[in-house]
Amino acid sequence: MTSEAGEIMEKLKEKKAEYEVIASTDSSVNLENIDNRIITEVVGLERYSRRYMPSESQAQAEVQRLRDQIAQMQANTVEQIAEVQRKYEELQQQLRAKAVARKAEAATMAAEQSKKDDDLQLQLQQMMQMFQQSQKPPS
Repeated sequence: MTSEAGEIMEKLKEKKAEYEVIASTDSSVNLENIDNRIITEVVGLERYSRRYMPSESQAQAEVQRLRDQIAQMQANTVEQIAEVQRKYEELQQQLRAKAVARKAEAATMAAEQSKKDDDLQLQLQQMMQMFQQSQKPPS
């Protein structure tokens, strides 16, 4: 190990110990990604970033993967919208059919009630005639 690398390793250990002490006394300190923060502080952002910078072909592959993912999500969304529209139209048809059935049922009930009313009216007329005949003196 070169002396520069040894110095960096020593600084990394010191910074980590320093962060752990701070975190133990201050609960607001977030220890997530602490290693990345320590490396960035000790080594420097520019050197650390260069080390992990993806190649152009990797970046293009990632962009293409993301484009494909977006296209798939859009296709799924279009399919879901079409399915929702189909279900909506199906429910509308069911509601219309039920409304027609209810109207027909109401019309049938009204016709039956009207027939009952007519029958009662006829019976009442017959009873009135019988009553009037019974009130006439015998001849």
